[in-house]
Amino acid sequence: MALPVAEWQGRTARLWAALDPGLRERLAAASLHDAVRLGCDLLRAQEEEEAALVRLCHQAPTDKEPEAASWYREQGNREFKRGQYQAALRLYSKVASHERPGSPEVSVCFANRSAALLHLGHFEVCLEDIARAESHGYPDRLLPKVLLRKAECLLCLGRLQDAQDVLGVLESKIALDRAMTTHLTRLKKLSQLKVKLREKERCPEPAQEARGGIQGKSEIWEENNSISGASSSLGLSFDAERGRYLVASQDIVPGQSLLKEEAFVSVLCPGESLPLQGGEAAWDTRATNADLYCHRCLRQLLASVPCQGCSYAKYCSQHCADVAWQQYHRTECSLGALLLTLGVFCHVALRTVLLAGFAEVSRLVGCSHSEDKDLQNPEARCKPLSEAPDAGAGTRDIPGCDSNGRYQSSYQALFHLLPHTEQHGAEHKFLCTLSVVALCKQLQAAGLEAAVLNKESAQQWSKPKTCEKTSDELSPELKTVAEAMLRHMLQLQCNAQAITVMQELGPGDGAVVNKKPVRLATAFFPVLSLLNHSCCPNTSVSFSGTAATVRASQPIPRGQEVLHCYGPHWCRMRVAERQQLLSQYFFECRCRACLEELESGVKSLVPIRNSFCCPKCQAQMQGEEDTLCCSNEACAASASRENLSCRLQDLQQQIKKALDLLRVGKADQAIKMLLKCQMDGGNFLSPEHLLMGEMEDHLAQVYATLGKWQEAARHLKKSIEIVEMHHGPSSVEMGHELFKLAQILFNGFAVSEALSTIQRAEGILSVHFGPQSAQIQELQEMKACLSELPRNILQRT
Repeated sequence: MALPVAEWQGRTARLWAALDPGLRERLAAASLHDAVRLGCDLLRAQEEEEAALVRLCHQAPTDKEPEAASWYREQGNREFKRGQYQAALRLYSKVASHERPGSPEVSVCFANRSAALLHLGHFEVCLEDIARAESHGYPDRLLPKVLLRKAECLLCLGRLQDAQDVLGVLESKIALDRAMTTHLTRLKKLSQLKVKLREKERCPEPAQEARGGIQGKSEIWEENNSISGASSSLGLSFDAERGRYLVASQDIVPGQSLLKEEAFVSVLCPGESLPLQGGEAAWDTRATNADLYCHRCLRQLLASVPCQGCSYAKYCSQHCADVAWQQYHRTECSLGALLLTLGVFCHVALRTVLLAGFAEVSRLVGCSHSEDKDLQNPEARCKPLSEAPDAGAGTRDIPGCDSNGRYQSSYQALFHLLPHTEQHGAEHKFLCTLSVVALCKQLQAAGLEAAVLNKESAQQWSKPKTCEKTSDELSPELKTVAEAMLRHMLQLQCNAQAITVMQELGPGDGAVVNKKPVRLATAFFPVLSLLNHSCCPNTSVSFSGTAATVRASQPIPRGQEVLHCYGPHWCRMRVAERQQLLSQYFFECRCRACLEELESGVKSLVPIRNSFCCPKCQAQMQGEEDTLCCSNEACAASASRENLSCRLQDLQQQIKKALDLLRVGKADQAIKMLLKCQMDGGNFLSPEHLLMGEMEDHLAQVYATLGKWQEAARHLKKSIEIVEMHHGPSSVEMGHELFKLAQILFNGFAVSEALSTIQRAEGILSVHFGPQSAQIQELQEMKACLSELPRNILQRT
């Protein structure tokens, strides 16, 4: 979660309520510098609050636990024996995270994981784990079975000479072992592999021909001279109402790339985890974001490289692990439980300071003291570019720009994002203040101050520091760090960017892959933050790891502002709901969609589409009170809003049970339950309700699992109709649904319809994700495959 755990929020709220009114007033009006000073005084006087925070950290342990490693190993072995290799792979990775460096079990863990990888067909990664097992001292007596596995991987990869060399080493090892009877099974396997090797040498597999036309179109890109990562088609401007913003300096077409930026900092959102109750040893077998993605680059993990110091951080490679350790994790490692307790925003704030370096942090915090009034109101010292004869001279005075007038994705630009110190609620600011002060006190107590201040030598980086007794008073340097962190926590409410990923639902091994968007990480993108909000935006943002790409989603004429949606979209909610959600950004949205609804009296169709309908005549139910009435005057039926909401929740639970049946292979039962859910939903939900569309989508998924492609296509087309009503014909949601329909039609051999659907999906998805995206590549492969069919088949279909 973004903010600290509920228990810590509750404690700070009670402490705030118990404060003297005069002190509350001082805290509410305090500058960031004064807030940190007051927060230090309060925590020094409230030792029980720090003790409570330590207790809360016990619910999110990140230490390595050998007992947990043993338990996960047993679970992994059980899944492996059942043939559930994907589950075994995840569990063996958890073992690796909990084994302490130097333990003899580490090498066995990597070897076990390599066996699961071999069964899953991940041969390259299997070889990497075998190398890890060998480098960690894998027992010599067990080495023959690992060498057999290595030779099999090399054969499958076509590396015949390497495979032959490994088999030679294996033969020598077995020959030297006097107890030949222990190797009978391996000798049989060795003989089989040698036969397979000879066959491959006699009949080498032909090289696969590259398909013509599969290569995606290259994107035209010209870098902007004034804004790093931006296209030359954009310009930076400013006015008192909108602040800094981006405009089109030339006509822009849909799908055109406008901005490519690496996050200055990102922190993985941990996802749900199982809290420990009453000191019990309980370990979670579920895979969360923390298990599925690299904690540095956010790539999807297959066989994670664990941190040497904690059980939480996991990486896609030793390179990522080493870079993370050098840049920030050497400081964060021993504080994992505290960072999980204080929330992602606090974690992002700390990592931002660590990446920036204390010298730059100290410089900018010092400047903010002398220019505090201007920094809180940058409009006072900025001029519109239109008033400046020289664009470079005009941008020099815009906060975040360097002395040459260039706006870069730098800490300086990030620091100058508005923290809105005066607009934040006093109690929220108090929570953030106590959180960063508590974290900085722990940094000092753990002996990590030198690492934070960049005073540690490289030789001191090898191990996390142990706690040392220090003064309760924060050093002046750590107070500077706390002030910067408080600024960043407040900035995040308005400037945090969610990095999202399309995550597969279910095992992902079917002919049709069903995905949903998931929040993966929270990040600062200084240049992306220049985009103002609109409920009807003209851009689309996509992510690849920690990189964001902004593309035009519709034509943008020269001089028009380039706009991004912060979440509330006109297709998904009414203007009142949107304005309420946008209040966290401290502005009132005056976009075209909001003005039309507010001023012209045009009513949004969203509540109608997602409304309850009359159980008797199916007309829309309406009303703002607890009792809803049928809009059909001839019917005049009424129903309790609470009762209908309970029916909706029950229906959602039944749908979940149906999907659980599908996951365990009971497709026929899943269909029966979903059809019943569909009938029940039709009795009280609008036919255009999103849940009705989701049920059609789920039915399509089940029928696709059974290979009943026509039935699957029929249900998915109904889902697409509802998605189009809610999100629009060119929305990213439509693109994903059409992609699934293309897969179904392709597998069902409906060639003509598949080709037209592919073309439509390609047109939408290329606008949102670009011509090089994985989905576009797959669509082009399907199109090429269908186009190569004999003419007589194409004519019949």
